[in-house]
Amino acid sequence: MKRVPVVGLLTSFALSIVPSSAPAQSGVGPVSGLPLPRFVSLKADKVLIRNGPNKNQDVKWVYQRAGLPVEVTAEFENWRRVRDAEGADGWVYHSLLSGRRTGLVIAKQKDQLVPLRDKPDGNSAVVAQLQPGVLGTVKRCADHWCRFQGKGFDGYIAQEHLWGVYPNETVE
Repeated sequence: MKRVPVVGLLTSFALSIVPSSAPAQSGVGPVSGLPLPRFVSLKADKVLIRNGPNKNQDVKWVYQRAGLPVEVTAEFENWRRVRDAEGADGWVYHSLLSGRRTGLVIAKQKDQLVPLRDKPDGNSAVVAQLQPGVLGTVKRCADHWCRFQGKGFDGYIAQEHLWGVYPNETVE
């Protein structure tokens, strides 16, 4: 039997993922001209999420994980309303967001390992088993598979196992 590495979280991180629905193509942002909704990632290890789109609004929470994917659902001046994998939303200053595509591994059951394969094919060799909540970079997605890289892993994951890309979305 061939052994493959199990890639887990480096920090404890509880996560109950809320599946993301396909974008309704509700339009483009009035400020950026980019599609709404859309996925982006956090630039910094410390990102304040506020109740409203200005610095006078109370801070709801602080993200402490650079690269975390979030979904932009609205724009107001230099502020973006974002939603995270758990469904929580709030406002963040636009300069704290990056267009770099990242993803979080999701599974139907929290202890289920997700196979990372050497080719975009369900019958190809498994190169690693990823735990839910593992963060990586989405290099590209096509035909229900995404090239997914991170510290200690590189391969293909079924698109349904990533939060940070829409079902059937093509990422180049």
